[in-house]
Amino acid sequence: MLYVVIGIIVVVVVVGFIFNYKRSKAINERGIETDAVLSRIKEVEGEDSDGNRTTDYEYFVKYKNESGEIVEAKLGNPPRFITEGTQLRVKYLPEKPKYVLMVK
Repeated sequence: MLYVVIGIIVVVVVVGFIFNYKRSKAINERGIETDAVLSRIKEVEGEDSDGNRTTDYEYFVKYKNESGEIVEAKLGNPPRFITEGTQLRVKYLPEKPKYVLMVK
């Protein structure tokens, strides 16, 4: 039974990795580059495998899309020590505008 659980966990991790890799590759290859500003930082509390409380952060930017609309999107590759109001260059896919990558 333990091997089944471990196998399921491995499959979920691998599928998640592949999904993120493909999404990032598509944004890097076909994404539209634009200016953005870090609009908010969301604190996400959780628990590690030992039951200890953990804190993670999700970063969101606002940018103007090709149609001139303001979009808020999750920043997929935030740098360390970034603060709200920071100006960034990002890339996004018009068909999936809610997730962006920072241009390096």
